[in-house]
Amino acid sequence: MQKRSASDQPDTISTETDSLVAIDVPMAALWGPQTALSLRFFAIGQQTMPLEIIHAMAQIKRAAAETHLDLGLLDEAMAHAIAHAAERVATGEFDDQFPLSVWQTGSGTQSHMNVNEVIAKLATRALYRQVHPHDDVNRGQSSNDVFPSAMHIAVVQLSRALLISLAGLRDALQRKADSFGRDVKIGRTHLQDAIPITWAQEFSGYLAQLGLAERAIRHALPAVYELAIGGTAVGTGLNTHPAFGQQVAQRLAERLDEPFVVAPNLFAALAGHEALVSLHGALRTLCVALIKIGSDIRLMGSGPRAGIGELQLPANEPGSSIMPGKVNPTQIEALLMVCAQVMGHDVAIGIAASQGQFELNVYKPLIAYNSLDSLRLLSDAMSSFASHCVDGIQIDTAHSTSLLHRSLMLVTALVPHMGYDRAALIALRAHAQGSSLREAAIEVGGISAAEFDAWVNPEDMVGNGRTVKSAAGPSGSATASPSHP
Repeated sequence: MQKRSASDQPDTISTETDSLVAIDVPMAALWGPQTALSLRFFAIGQQTMPLEIIHAMAQIKRAAAETHLDLGLLDEAMAHAIAHAAERVATGEFDDQFPLSVWQTGSGTQSHMNVNEVIAKLATRALYRQVHPHDDVNRGQSSNDVFPSAMHIAVVQLSRALLISLAGLRDALQRKADSFGRDVKIGRTHLQDAIPITWAQEFSGYLAQLGLAERAIRHALPAVYELAIGGTAVGTGLNTHPAFGQQVAQRLAERLDEPFVVAPNLFAALAGHEALVSLHGALRTLCVALIKIGSDIRLMGSGPRAGIGELQLPANEPGSSIMPGKVNPTQIEALLMVCAQVMGHDVAIGIAASQGQFELNVYKPLIAYNSLDSLRLLSDAMSSFASHCVDGIQIDTAHSTSLLHRSLMLVTALVPHMGYDRAALIALRAHAQGSSLREAAIEVGGISAAEFDAWVNPEDMVGNGRTVKSAAGPSGSATASPSHP
């Protein structure tokens, strides 16, 4: 991610003072001295604070100003100016004014003050009197309760998008499974031939894996609805009105259409991040399922002539700069790389969340950045995989049927009729001679051609083609709408 522009060209400079030092600030910038100090002291990497966090903090600032008006702690003109400025920030109108690196103070204080300063300057311009970033915009708040609340808000909003993408992938797999009917293929265990299975049964397993991952995500979300707002510095709520947190959470819930509440224990909400660890653990589970599904489809589509070649994958683009006509499973490769990245994020989040000392965890920007990056990556990758791979998959029926009937493991159907040892002898002879099972069975003796044909029928070996659809969403349907996690 490239750093956003922040009007930081020093063609026109003013000198502004915060509580500690004086520093030059570009005249065109909406931010103030604390943002300028962060730009100076934290020029680290290219990852900027995610805009979802910025927008979520702005939503909190709007709700805070409205709450303070109701509580009689801000006059009407001031409250309206702050709320309007915050709304403009929340809708992305001033995204170029938030240039700070993720790699800053572990509480997110610099980005929090970046938001306070921008809102204060916008409100000052509208009101024609000074609006203070601390005393007015940040009244009754601390970075320690605002930033983790913003983390939760942003994660909940991107989780909704993730669940929509996940439902889309499950729908694509379900449509594909339905289109296969009772077509039979050879099953495989240990990467070796096994007994037959239908294509629909194979894909029903994928659907069930994704259903389990979806349930894990939904199970983790209620804890993320709990916000730290109202805890201020250490969880005691010092310098804020007793009703402030509850009213802000209620406003956020109504405005954002999510069931946000104040966390039942604000000390834990500031010092720990188990809610996000749990949710990201569910994303890791989703990655495990996606890697299995993608790898299976890639292997079944390998070839086309020197691999398994049962599936024909969409030829979206040339696959090689040197080998003409080569087509690669690029959508699957992208999906698998995303899953590897997300699993790496999960390790970093677990380490970061374990480092909360006393009343505050100071790895919040890392946890926020990785959580949101994982949600974005998985949402995009699943949508791309569904649209550009799954929807276009076709069975090479002739080749799949040929592999099925060449498999020595069809001999398993003879075990009830002649016992394991004699069936094994038939399979070993067929393999050694390169002959068919039918030829080997007749040579071994004790079975007629007619009996072999009656007993060894792949279509009779798949349990009547039975599949089990796994429920996932609140409606119990594999295609349940995820519009409200």
